[in-house]
Amino acid sequence: MVRDQIISKSTELFLTLGFKSVTMDDIANELGMSKKTIYVHFKNKTKLVEAVTFNLFENICEGIDGICEASNNPIEELYDVKMFVMHHLKNEQASPQHQLKKYYPNIYEAIRIKQFEVMQESVGDSLQKGIDTLLFRPNIDVDFISRMYFNGMIGIKDHAIFPKEKFNMDYLMENYLEYHLRAIVTEKGLTILNNFITQNQS
Repeated sequence: MVRDQIISKSTELFLTLGFKSVTMDDIANELGMSKKTIYVHFKNKTKLVEAVTFNLFENICEGIDGICEASNNPIEELYDVKMFVMHHLKNEQASPQHQLKKYYPNIYEAIRIKQFEVMQESVGDSLQKGIDTLLFRPNIDVDFISRMYFNGMIGIKDHAIFPKEKFNMDYLMENYLEYHLRAIVTEKGLTILNNFITQNQS
């Protein structure tokens, strides 16, 4: 119970302020407990960052599974997943992925491998669903496209290529999804995509 409380509050602080900025003192103060209590459950800050990262990953995976089961079609599904992830990561205002990569490279690498395995499977299923429902072109290479999709998702989070001052994450995700989908849709799929974009433009 206490462990869950620590993870929950730490997640909130890390996502809002960044992994680097938040100290164990900050977390203890926010929770109204001593630092000693936190160290009973987590040997050091790195162990806490690791627990938070993997817990967040599991929660996001569960949410994505639910969206995929309930979605109308694989085009809307991708946008629903985007909205869900953005909400969960608080629009990435503190660039958690960037900070994780910079300050906790081993955790970053471990989570990236897990992300790839999960996304490879779920994006592959989604692409196949699109082919079966005639929304995506029948001749696309599902394995290749799902790898490209993952690579692009990681790529748009690279601040060296997409500086935060110039591009916010919502803009990047929105445009990347449209770019990805336009490359693989059939005419039927394009109609659904265009209607969806028209209806949901902010």
